[in-house]
Amino acid sequence: MSNVYLLPVATFLIFQVTFLGTYIVAVLEGHVVPTVPYISDAATYSPESCIFGQLINMGSVLLGLTIYVRYRHIMQLYEHHPELDATLVRHNRLSLWFGMVSCLGISIVGNFQETNVRIMHFIGAFCCFGCGTLYFWMQALMTYTIYPMAGTRKTAHLRLGMSVCCTILFIMLAVTGIMSHILFNGQNPRKWYPSDGGWYYHVISTISEWIIATIFSFFILSFTPEFRDVSLQHPQISLMSYTMNV
Repeated sequence: MSNVYLLPVATFLIFQVTFLGTYIVAVLEGHVVPTVPYISDAATYSPESCIFGQLINMGSVLLGLTIYVRYRHIMQLYEHHPELDATLVRHNRLSLWFGMVSCLGISIVGNFQETNVRIMHFIGAFCCFGCGTLYFWMQALMTYTIYPMAGTRKTAHLRLGMSVCCTILFIMLAVTGIMSHILFNGQNPRKWYPSDGGWYYHVISTISEWIIATIFSFFILSFTPEFRDVSLQHPQISLMSYTMNV
């Protein structure tokens, strides 16, 4: 299969459709106010929660496949270029774990709504954004390591910049989110008005979440040029005493 480069493109598109589609439906249904709610707040009630859960699960699967292909891509580069530092293998495996935990977090966020299972939802969000940010740092540093065998210096700089932004935004999201909920004195946090208290912290937190989610999508999309040099083969399945390709 030579069109592997479409995998990060499909992942990017499904996440963008999920976030924007859920938001539009939630606003039209009157379940949230239009002024930048949390992504998960827009996916709290039916029918948008159903749409969000289905699409986010599909997206997490595609993301997991993208992360695994990237892992194998770097392993193949190491095997064909023995001059690369041996620490690249260790960093690549660590990056794979961070990425997969982030995928699991995304799925948890989609399946455990904040209003139903708050603790699990927050754990999923932490895994998604926290481990996702660590994954981006590892990928940015490895992009410098594998250059010029794969990728470009410009791509490495871009990924490093996105990693820095995600780190800053993740801290802002967490700190202002906690502060806004402490100061909130309204009835329904899904419909947060300026008179409810903690409004400015809430807006900073929600905007940070939307930006970091967008950066996440574009970071995955940045794998597209490198995946053009990747080809996948059908897996080999062992049946009893012989092997065949399916």
